[in-house]
This record gives sequence, structure tokens and C-alpha cells, in this order.
Amino acid sequence: MNRKIAIVILNWNGKHYLERFLPSVCANTPAHAEIVVGDNGSTDDSVDFMTLHYPQIRLVQTGANLGFAGGYNAVLKEVIADYYVLLNSDVEVSPDWISPIIALMESSPAIAAAQPKIRSYDDRQKFEHAGAAGGYIDLFGFPFCRGRILNVTEEDNGQYDEPSDVFWASGAALFIRSNAWAEMGGFDSDFFAHMEEIDLCWRLKNAGHRVAYCPQSVVFHVGGGTLSKTNPYKTYLNFRNNLYMLQKNLPFLSACCFLFIRLWLDLAALIHFLLEGNRKEALAISKAHFSFFRFFWKTARKRKHLSKGRGGKGIYCGSVMWDFFVRGKKKFSDLDPSSFS
Repeated sequence: MNRKIAIVILNWNGKHYLERFLPSVCANTPAHAEIVVGDNGSTDDSVDFMTLHYPQIRLVQTGANLGFAGGYNAVLKEVIADYYVLLNSDVEVSPDWISPIIALMESSPAIAAAQPKIRSYDDRQKFEHAGAAGGYIDLFGFPFCRGRILNVTEEDNGQYDEPSDVFWASGAALFIRSNAWAEMGGFDSDFFAHMEEIDLCWRLKNAGHRVAYCPQSVVFHVGGGTLSKTNPYKTYLNFRNNLYMLQKNLPFLSACCFLFIRLWLDLAALIHFLLEGNRKEALAISKAHFSFFRFFWKTARKRKHLSKGRGGKGIYCGSVMWDFFVRGKKKFSDLDPSSFS
């Protein structure tokens, strides 16, 4: 039986990406799947472009820039499907990229979300930073991927070609059951952008669901299409949202312990930026901490979902920073498999 699938692309001032990558999506989308473009308050001529060149594609407008999290929450309220595929506008898809993941998810009702293999668009034999072959986090909340630790990405030599459970699936190409999306209430819109998919997957796992990686599906991601890696606002969002995520999803005692440690680690990062003369990055970390404490009790109230939680299995029970910088472990395969919960 064909499930109803909706490929939903959130756009913000990305007409150049729509021009470049929509053709591959249209060419490789089966007839039973719907393509939806959600415009997140663009001020370029994205809407006119879609209306003129893709009148057959449904366009949903939010009316304002609600961020990645809020934008998808608003757009998906207007979409009816069994599966949502949240696809970045800067992704080129391959032939038959949808059916292997749907088949994997149909094989087990416990799989609520999944991602394809994500390679770099510009260096096509390498994994891409935002997702690679599936995501994990360490004890202190630092995210990494199979195929990418910090800024080191591996070449894809087939080393991650077996379907597997992962801790989080990338928002660059996120497959999720619509009923699981509704159960979780979608993304946390307070995140605005960055790490909202990690938070969502963690909540799914706390509720007893599985998150999977399917290497038989391959997409190519440009990355950094909205905020560049060196943008201080991106630094602010990453540091703030990481603290939000730990507070929301860890058991109480673990949250107290690891948040305390993370605040000191973040202070070390702030001092490092200051010593380098990078005051904007240091200020971004300071602002992130201010925002975290400002909204501490609001975030704490979101912990109610943990009452039914079964634990976020798949966390790396170590420090990926220590392993990377001190022990020289630059690849996922270098990490001790027994250190994953």
C-alpha cells in the first residue's frame, strides 16, 4: 500500500536554491508523493518565482520568518500525509531516494524518524557536516555524526553502508511519521534554528521511539545556506539551544550535573575566543548563557514529557572533545563501541 508522503521544503530568501535544486526533487519524486514549498516570509522574489515556474507545486506562506523550527511547525499544520519529509532547499536528491527509507520505516512501527546518507554537494565523495551517516551526542551534549566529528568529515568508502539506529536524524533531510510529529508537538519553536531536530529526536527516543539511518538513500547537501559557519548568530543559537536541549531531555540529576560542567566548558570556549581576539564569538556565547538563564523556568516546564520517558539510548558515554583533541580520535570508527549507551 502506498503511503501518502509530503516532501516539504522550507524557503527563506532562497530563490537561487529553488532554481538550482527543485528540478532534482521534481524529477525524483514518485507520483504518490506531494511536493510542498513553505515560504518563511521571504523578502526576495521566491514567491513570484514559484508562482511563475512551479504552479503545480503547492505553496504555503507563513507571512513572517518564524525560523526553521517555527516555520516548519506552521507549514506542516497545512499538510496532510502519513510521512513528512523535511528537506532543505540546498539539497540535491538522487533517483529512488524516498522508497528505501519508507520501506525501512514500514518494517518497524517503532521507527518514528530516519535520514538518508548525506554527502557533500561540493565534495561528493565526502560526507556532509550536517548529518553524514546519522547523528549522536556525547555526555556533555556535543553533537557529532558517523562520518563527521567536529570539522573533520570522512570520505564515503562504504564504511557506513548498513542501516542502523542512530541518536538523531538530520533536519537537512528528515523523514518522520506524521503521527509521531503530532505526538511530540513538532519542533520546539523556541529554538528558532539549529539543533531543533536533535531535540525532537531525543524527545522521540525518550518516548520509546527509534530513529534510523538508511544508506540506500543518498542526497547531496550544500550546507550553510542560511547562516554561515562563522556567523556569531549561529554560534549564539548553537550554544543556547544545546543548553535548552540538555535541560529538557536529561534526567533531573544528570541535567544538574552535566549542565554545570557545560557552563564551565562554555566559559573556557568564551575565554579561548577572547584570547584569539574574536570578541563577537565570545559575546555570542555570553548572550547564549544569558538567554538560557532568562528562560530557565519556561524550559524547565517542558520536561513534563520525561515522565513517560524510557531513556535516550545511543548517547556516547564520554567526551568527544577530549577524544578528538587529546586522544587524537578523528573518526567515528575510532570511538569505543561499548561507550554508547
